[in-house]
Amino acid sequence: MTHATTDTLTAAAVAPQQPPALPAVLQQALAQAQAQGLPYAGSVTPLQAWPLVQQGQALLVDVRTAEERKFVGQVPGSAHVAWASGTALTRNPRFARELAALHAKQPQPLPVLLLCRSGKRSALAAQEAAKAGLAHVFNVSEGFEGDHDALQQRGHFNGWRFYGLPWVQD
Repeated sequence: MTHATTDTLTAAAVAPQQPPALPAVLQQALAQAQAQGLPYAGSVTPLQAWPLVQQGQALLVDVRTAEERKFVGQVPGSAHVAWASGTALTRNPRFARELAALHAKQPQPLPVLLLCRSGKRSALAAQEAAKAGLAHVFNVSEGFEGDHDALQQRGHFNGWRFYGLPWVQD
């Protein structure tokens, strides 16, 4: 009897860590994405993303260029894996590998939330991550600066900064 218990405990101790259940907001985003036939896990708004990051339930990864992060601003504590680089936005051919490596370094498996300027590049990045086999990679719709308004300006009606969520600037 004792032998079986010891074997069970040993097996449990070496079993790979299972990812935690997805938070409800991400379950809803995933279901909506599947219903719409999206090629990635789905999207959440900045207002949905921030509590997940604060509570340690998701990893926020900024996919903008280093220049955007430096001059426009960034979310404190966010990770960075550039989807593209430079003013020409040259696509990073190592994006999926770099994202997978970053994710693997985390102490526990977490869903990933990708943030860009407006939610468009991060949606493409989420799609690329899904193609590479990474599960639970979500887009942050509206992005850091938000969508264009009628005057073709950002930051006036949605986006991370518009909502007054934490950000810093060099």
